[in-house]
Amino acid sequence: MVEPLLVVGLAVAVFVGYNIGGANTAPAFGPAVGAGVLGKVLAAGLMTLFFFVGGWTLGREVIGTLGGDIVPGELFTLEASIVVLFFIGLALFVSNYFGVPASTSMTAVGSIAGLGLAAGSLNWETMGRIVSWWIVAPIVAFWVSGVIGRYFYPAINAWVAIPETGGNPFGSEATRRETVGALVVVAIGCLMAFSSGASNAANAVAPLVGSDELSIDAGILLATGAVGLGAFTIARRTLDTVGNDLTELPLTAAIVVAVVSATGTAALAAIGIPASFVIIATMSIVGLGWGRATRTATAADAVRGEGPSVSVGALAADDAATVGDAAGGAGGHSPPIGQEAADDIPDAADLFDPETTGRVILLQNVVPAIATVGAFLVFRLSPLA
Repeated sequence: MVEPLLVVGLAVAVFVGYNIGGANTAPAFGPAVGAGVLGKVLAAGLMTLFFFVGGWTLGREVIGTLGGDIVPGELFTLEASIVVLFFIGLALFVSNYFGVPASTSMTAVGSIAGLGLAAGSLNWETMGRIVSWWIVAPIVAFWVSGVIGRYFYPAINAWVAIPETGGNPFGSEATRRETVGALVVVAIGCLMAFSSGASNAANAVAPLVGSDELSIDAGILLATGAVGLGAFTIARRTLDTVGNDLTELPLTAAIVVAVVSATGTAALAAIGIPASFVIIATMSIVGLGWGRATRTATAADAVRGEGPSVSVGALAADDAATVGDAAGGAGGHSPPIGQEAADDIPDAADLFDPETTGRVILLQNVVPAIATVGAFLVFRLSPLA
């Protein structure tokens, strides 16, 4: 007979996974649904499938980190696991209330760190490695995106063909570019779903796996089922939304940001580091806009102090290429660096809202801190640890 406390633990784990599915499906497949490439049901199915693949492969490393490397596995009693999962779920509630996507990975690490601090068993070496990557990864995303924005973005914008309106991109009357553009959008969504599984499956089940209440295989299956439930239900309300309050990115820019962020998140998962996709994506947006704006000046101009007025609004200067657009053909080209007029890269205040961005970054750090302090106080003032 299954003990009632385990049922509670499984229910909390399902709640966490359900919210992960609801929060991550729209960023992954919103562009494809908005462009009419996928329906919501198929998008939810792909989200579930590739989340499972990411969790079953790279996600094991992150589950191992959260379930036994930050603190010894024996600290994860069933009661302690429920408390940790509670604080992860609480973070999701707080972030949803304020309309800001919190990092469940950072919150999970914070909750587990609170347990370790209370028990005096925190592995500082592992924590140092995780936090170091939390600092390095957004910086890398900024510079990679900056290089793309300065040297490659106009060419990518001219090459990409995204069917925003029209018929079925996979139909008999679709052009080759329509089909390729549609496949690109779907492939990027699958990559993001894969990176979500690699990094986020652990957030739902690592404490229960660490307590030996679940095997790692059963944990991944449970997380996938819960994420799929969220993808097929609450995610349907947001799948039509391509942009958000943080930025109104053209699809070309969204593709670049998605690839950089998802690749970075998956790469960190491969070495067992849980990472925040949102923070990496935010720095990728800033870097891409910075790189795009600097195309108006050469390196020599910058040395002489003649650099441009940099603005992330530069991303709005380029309309996303659409299928059949003559500028999107293979012969499309952009002016050489230093010869692009500043008027061609206008400022767009509504593209990048500093106030909203500051609120996102603040809550991305405050919510995990609340989880850490809350878990520490619970475990220090109770016999659970």
